[in-house]
Amino acid sequence: IMELAYVCEWEKRPKSTHCPSIPLVCSWSCRNLVAFTTDLKNDDDDKDVSHMIHIIDTEHPWDVYSINSGHTEVISCLEWDQSGSRLLSADGDGQIKCWSMSDHLVNSWESVLSSSLDGDPIVALSWLHNGVKLALHVEMSGSTNFGEKFSRVKFSPSLTLFGGKPMEGWLAVTVSGLVTVSLLKPGGTLLTASESLCRLRGRVALADIAFTGGGNIVVAATDGSSSSPVQFYKVVVSVVSEKCRIDTELLPSLFLRCTTDPLRREKYPAVTHLKFLTRENSEQVLLCASNQSGSIVECWSLRKEGLPVNNIFQHRSPVVGEKQPTILKWRILTTTNDLERVSAVALPKLPISISNTDLKVASDTKFCPGLGLALAFHDGSIQILHRLSLHTMGVFYGSSSSSGQRPGDESAIKRQRTGGPALHFKALQFSWTSLALAGVDNHGKLHMLRVSPSMGQVLEMNTTLRHLLFLLEYCMVTGYDWWDVLLHVQPTMVHNLVEKLHEEYMRQNQALQQVLATRIVAVKASLCKLSTATAARACDFHAKLLLMAISSTLKSLLRPHVLNTPDKSPGDRLTEICAKNTDTDIDKVMINLKTEEFVLDGPPLQSLQQLIQWVGDFVLYLLANLPNQGSMVRPGFGFMRDGASLGMLREMLVMIRIWGLLKPGCLPTFTATSDNQDSMQLLFRQLTKLWLCSRDDGPPQDPDESLIDECCLLPSQLLVPSMDWLPVNDGVIVKLQGKHPLRLQFGKASSLPGGGTTVPLEVFTRSPGSQKMDNLRCVHMGVCPTEESKACTRCGCVTMLRSPNKTNAMKQWEQRWIKNCLCGGLWRRIPPTPLT
Repeated sequence: IMELAYVCEWEKRPKSTHCPSIPLVCSWSCRNLVAFTTDLKNDDDDKDVSHMIHIIDTEHPWDVYSINSGHTEVISCLEWDQSGSRLLSADGDGQIKCWSMSDHLVNSWESVLSSSLDGDPIVALSWLHNGVKLALHVEMSGSTNFGEKFSRVKFSPSLTLFGGKPMEGWLAVTVSGLVTVSLLKPGGTLLTASESLCRLRGRVALADIAFTGGGNIVVAATDGSSSSPVQFYKVVVSVVSEKCRIDTELLPSLFLRCTTDPLRREKYPAVTHLKFLTRENSEQVLLCASNQSGSIVECWSLRKEGLPVNNIFQHRSPVVGEKQPTILKWRILTTTNDLERVSAVALPKLPISISNTDLKVASDTKFCPGLGLALAFHDGSIQILHRLSLHTMGVFYGSSSSSGQRPGDESAIKRQRTGGPALHFKALQFSWTSLALAGVDNHGKLHMLRVSPSMGQVLEMNTTLRHLLFLLEYCMVTGYDWWDVLLHVQPTMVHNLVEKLHEEYMRQNQALQQVLATRIVAVKASLCKLSTATAARACDFHAKLLLMAISSTLKSLLRPHVLNTPDKSPGDRLTEICAKNTDTDIDKVMINLKTEEFVLDGPPLQSLQQLIQWVGDFVLYLLANLPNQGSMVRPGFGFMRDGASLGMLREMLVMIRIWGLLKPGCLPTFTATSDNQDSMQLLFRQLTKLWLCSRDDGPPQDPDESLIDECCLLPSQLLVPSMDWLPVNDGVIVKLQGKHPLRLQFGKASSLPGGGTTVPLEVFTRSPGSQKMDNLRCVHMGVCPTEESKACTRCGCVTMLRSPNKTNAMKQWEQRWIKNCLCGGLWRRIPPTPLT
């Protein structure tokens, strides 16, 4: 049900993390960045404490970026924004800081904005809602339409600018009962205001924030005593005359059920956890009351009920259209039995629809992501409970499981209690598809756990594949990272998942296919890396991403000759003419084109020569390796039957041929054995023959013998380059195929052997003295590059951090990838190669 995937620990344990009074906070972003806190005491002075924020990407957990936050008190809240690129931190002195990536690197952060309520500790913190809400319908998981599976829910932003654009900002609740709002104005300045939650301000020990579909904010607050009511407030934020205005209104409150039970009235004196079940549902709340040794959890729901009318008014004649008056009232949904003391709570982020039909289908198909919430206990165990019924769905026994402890083994529990403070989780967070849990224990270690999609229930292989496919599609549509889904993909599943994902993609309308064109290729590449049998296909998918990017860039340079815009752009006309003209002579294809649309200045063409060279080398490599594509799948195999990609290469050869007439220096250079060899003509002829075998408008055919014979002669006519395929990723995902957890250390790159990294193909092997490649600019960086470099967290693509180019055309190419890699992954700074 839950398995430990890896543990990452500190070489030297943070001194104060084991102290019960020091809270730890953890937050997981939709881009698979995990932020957590520790407090480091100075060896000489116990009063000198550094409040640290640590940020990792889950694929490279050892590459931690630790920030001495500058907070003067213990950090109480961490909150990622909806894009996963900015982080809020708040402390016990009322300081709130907004962190963002420096140079768009996940291991380089800086504080860009801040607000403060001096001396008033922050107990709850949230970004304002941007109005984007999806619902995931399990009932429609068999539908062919992504729009039916993942529907957009009508939801208003917390605050809008002119034209309905959501305004960015954050909201916090303080211990003294203040609510403070900071709005980020378009110019980058902050507009801040504070207001009391109600007229009679009181102490707020715990609070949480949720949002309503109408754009309002709901705050739940308690003073920490289980005998006091849990209060709810509606908060409305507006901007009036360039000033922020906050209006608050008291909503119905509730008393915990355990305080009204005569047997438990004094048993659980403190409320230790208060959470809305989801940030977009202010009508369901989870409460946990505790004592020194145990806890109880209650789930409440806000319902509209009819208000009973006095008998005096019941006998009068009813007025047409008159309805019975209603009132909102909190009703308890369910409660747990007495539990071990709860140390942390994690709520699911997957926006699964909880309509009756969706819940029934989820139950029938044993689809559990998004339906469970996690409770961590002081004995080191974790339980996953159903979010509505609170019945147990799964249990993880932590470090005690190695000693054979199982449910009912009371003696083991007693031994653990008497042996000093047990290792337990002080912070816990679900991933965005609820298939993984990140926990920080009281020693400051980070634990990553897999959470079974079926909660350990035995499923047929087809059902398991359908569940994983459903979640991969969700990530593809939303743009969220799918790393946690890959945790559950076994090598034997990869081929089927890739095929089924492609089938579902091809059933979507043309517009959606264009939107998701690069994202589906990136998902396929990630899947193929998990199996040695498909690792070569991962190379093909990465090459396809680069090919699509170069094609769109080169086509964007074309301009219509006349000012009045035609129905089709020059790039579209080029595609259409090349698709219709099946001639193997490149010059005859050129005759049908308006060559004046291809007239460009020399500098842009010359500066893009390295990309043009890559296209030429790639075509040559594909054709020269056609005879070698046998039983063992080699890089390039995926292109042999990909008519669309071969057609794209054919179009680019035509463009390059025309540009070569204008600027011969931009042509790709080939080393030929004959002085009068027309290399472009030769490659175009063979590429066209291969393309004709795999066109989309006819059944695929095997290349004929004459083409294979011609390709066999290519290495004797042209020097075939060695393609620098992307390295097999150095992340942990390919090493997590086994059941044994990895033991990692912060600050030390992983060098553990893993089954997924051994690929029996010579193209992946690199000698220590081999040239390093800039995979984005398609240039060599030397054996020991002196330039600072960055690598993609997802695919391992390496590129120089600073641009060596001065021309606008190449700078525009680089600007496209300043925030994200070709595959959509984030960038991380990598250390320079040491000189040997």
